[in-house]
Amino acid sequence: MAPMPRSSPTVAGIDSSTQSCKVVVREAATGRLLRTGRASHPEGTEVDPERWWEALRTAVADAGGLDDVGAVAVGAQQHGSVLLDEDGAVVRPALLWNDGRSARAAQDLTAELGGPRAWAEQVGSVLVASLTITKLRWVAENEPEAAARTRSVCLPHDWLTHRLAGGSAAGAPLVTDRGDASGTGYFSASTGEYRPDLLERAFGARPRLPEVLAPHASAGESAGELSRGALLGPGTGDNMAASLGVGARTGDVVVSIGTSGVVSAVSDVATHDPTGAVAGFADATGRHLPLVCTLNAARVLDAAARLLGVDHAELSRLALSAPAGAGGLVLVPYLEGERTPVRPDATGALHGLTLETSTPAHLARAVVEGLLCGLADGLDALVAQGVPVRRVLLVGGGARSEAVRRLAPAVLGRPVVVPAPGEYVADGAARQAAWVLSGAAQPPEWALGGTETFEADPLPVVRERYAQVRELTAQRP
Repeated sequence: MAPMPRSSPTVAGIDSSTQSCKVVVREAATGRLLRTGRASHPEGTEVDPERWWEALRTAVADAGGLDDVGAVAVGAQQHGSVLLDEDGAVVRPALLWNDGRSARAAQDLTAELGGPRAWAEQVGSVLVASLTITKLRWVAENEPEAAARTRSVCLPHDWLTHRLAGGSAAGAPLVTDRGDASGTGYFSASTGEYRPDLLERAFGARPRLPEVLAPHASAGESAGELSRGALLGPGTGDNMAASLGVGARTGDVVVSIGTSGVVSAVSDVATHDPTGAVAGFADATGRHLPLVCTLNAARVLDAAARLLGVDHAELSRLALSAPAGAGGLVLVPYLEGERTPVRPDATGALHGLTLETSTPAHLARAVVEGLLCGLADGLDALVAQGVPVRRVLLVGGGARSEAVRRLAPAVLGRPVVVPAPGEYVADGAARQAAWVLSGAAQPPEWALGGTETFEADPLPVVRERYAQVRELTAQRP
């Protein structure tokens, strides 16, 4: 039964990302922004979940509290493994999506099930080190005592929703949604069901898992120190929340340039890509969100600005002053290894350096074009899976670069719509909260203000040159 609408017209959305926690409070009917708050997260690839709660407390206070809010939902980083004991206490720090120690576990599990195709067919995604199931195998093999104490496994957004509901002291259940569950490696987006047999294969046991709620179902009411009596949304993963936040519909492709690069599309059909390029995730509305993720995105721009001794505005100006194709200079931007394609030990490479191209402008242009070529490869992978592409929405910190905005349509080969900068993960969580509050069949229609469309003639020569040298990268020593 749908929940009855509450009297309060405001909702809150939480984004608990790798780097920080953001809170937005918006009008439920219109989406008008009322106030915001923010707090930092600790660095590292494993984090005590209690630090997320501390950051959420700070961000909520910074936003002026949640006393007037009628519903709350959480969007958070995907894949992180939160292990709980019989009393609901955290067993060990959560291993985050970017912790690479489980790469060998991913390889072993892939082989045990019969190869990449088997995993793609059964859960929609080929295993990589970021998926939760690989973290659980690593814990089982390397920390058997911690594994033996584990009675429940959940994701970062699940745990935060649980805490907002009062935690184990109030008997609050663990809940999740299809979107975030689809990134675990033990949930099938196409069937909408967990695969406890795969969980047991990885972990050696079948710990309790969060209940998977419908996209607009209520997870109960808040009962903790930060809020009391507000309806709780099921929450979702950050990529799913961002898609909801920009109002993406079937045929929309969202290209996000943040800590990672993400190319995702709302689709009515599940994907099963045996190459592993496309992860077959679910979205936060009952549809699917096939997704390609790269490790190298906005920090490539940071590195180039640091190398050239300029700020981002000057880096952009330099890039736009150079000729298209940077005179043949090409950057393969695998500065942190790479996830798509799977090359965890690869390094970045610069090709075509000549006396003519040995200028800051040529290098800046090659950096922006190389970054965009990697994302264009992701777009091609979605198309190869039969995903329709109606328009491209460009978001994330990297989208603030004028050079990125202006060169993106030329490299991606399609017009690009750039919304005004915003906290789209938190906005998507807030929109989910408004959906739960309304009890309606569909999420509320919130206007996406401040959009700007960029168009340019395609530059196939840039993609062709990039493809010629993409494989020519060295391995880390």
